[in-house]
Amino acid sequence: MTAVVGGSFDPFTIGHDDLVRRAVRLFGQVVVGVGINSAKDYLLTLDERVNLTRASLADLPSVRVELMPGLLADFCRQHGARTIVKGARSGSDFDVEVALAQMNASYDDLETVILPSRPAWGFISSTLVRQAARGGADISQYVPPAVANYWRQRPNPQPSSTVEQ
Repeated sequence: MTAVVGGSFDPFTIGHDDLVRRAVRLFGQVVVGVGINSAKDYLLTLDERVNLTRASLADLPSVRVELMPGLLADFCRQHGARTIVKGARSGSDFDVEVALAQMNASYDDLETVILPSRPAWGFISSTLVRQAARGGADISQYVPPAVANYWRQRPNPQPSSTVEQ
């Protein structure tokens, strides 16, 4: 069975990594969709986000990382998946994910599995990691090694201010 984990992954965090690894244990095959959200002010370019997510998950042969240019439900259909796996760090995350799950179920009869984050990762969000990175903080404890190494070596690490289409 194939499941989809979708997100913007800006950047891909240890919470995302844990979620994908747990989804593999539950479903076997996982397609990670790296999406575009025009409302976000990206730290990393789309290519960087896809490549860093791939590098972070390279040890998992049953995981594919793909660009997700449109709706998550359409992406699921294109990849033959009937299940979406989402993470929730808190009750407010859960409330948002339930509404999205209901929308996806009405749109394309997709099932959504919401996994609570591990307590150790419950405070980590891409938003907070982006803010820390923009402020010059060491983000290595919040992201997989591939992301941390890239960020340390990235020439002139400035946020990506362009809206990606």
